[in-house]
Amino acid sequence: MIYRLTVPLTIEQNTEVRVLEWHVAAGDRLRAGTLLVELETHKALIEVRADQTGIMRERRVDAESWCPLGGLLALVSDNIDEPLTEGEQAMAADFLIG
Repeated sequence: MIYRLTVPLTIEQNTEVRVLEWHVAAGDRLRAGTLLVELETHKALIEVRADQTGIMRERRVDAESWCPLGGLLALVSDNIDEPLTEGEQAMAADFLIG
């Protein structure tokens, strides 16, 4: 299955965040607790960690770029052989973060 890694909607008093630094690259295996990305608001640094296993397939936002709350940061899959196709049906589930 292909999963969406999105900016958490629970970040209060912000409409967007800056992607400060990625800690994983395409092809990296993820485990629960893996630090994926650091996001920055105007007042805080937020560490986004995996809460499930998977494989980082594609980053959709570069470091130092801004992304809206709920915006797509990256695609993750259960295995490396799954095709990445465009469209909502291919990205039907959100990747769990802790």
